[in-house]
Amino acid sequence: MKRYVALLRGINISGKNKIPMVELKQCFERLDYTEVKTYLNSGNVIFSSDETDITKITSQIEEMIKNQFRLDIPVFIISKEKLEDILHHAPDWWGNENKEIYDNLIFIIPPATCKDVYNEIGEPKEGLEKINEYKETVFWSFSRKEYQKTNWWSKTANVNISKKLTIRTANTVRKIVCI
Repeated sequence: MKRYVALLRGINISGKNKIPMVELKQCFERLDYTEVKTYLNSGNVIFSSDETDITKITSQIEEMIKNQFRLDIPVFIISKEKLEDILHHAPDWWGNENKEIYDNLIFIIPPATCKDVYNEIGEPKEGLEKINEYKETVFWSFSRKEYQKTNWWSKTANVNISKKLTIRTANTVRKIVCI
């Protein structure tokens, strides 16, 4: 039995794409996933499965969401083991509890790549934000006070590639990996 994390993109934000976590948990259980837990209301689901094909798991979950909730929601699936590895490779400046800095982890939904993200969004603004890629993720930190001046803030939500990204805070990712 392998432990996985499903990150649903863009649900329960400003009243859009509403999915109750209790119902979502039940739907995962109906797909025969076990030890299902949700975290926060933003589409973080931790579960176990004998299935090892990430593409198959992703397709099952996206189809279930479409059928059950009538939503076409991209889903990023990662094994808990891989998520732990990503956190182990976090840069020193990321997630260090500095309250003036906002630390995020950007998950890139396949088939998009880090190169695609950089090509569309561009370089981070020096002195305002830091970016470091590792595997299918990008560590991203910026000043809470000057976020509107950054290059990546508005673009991660508004460019074409944004539909292939899902973002979680450092605290959220660390809590998910402990569930």
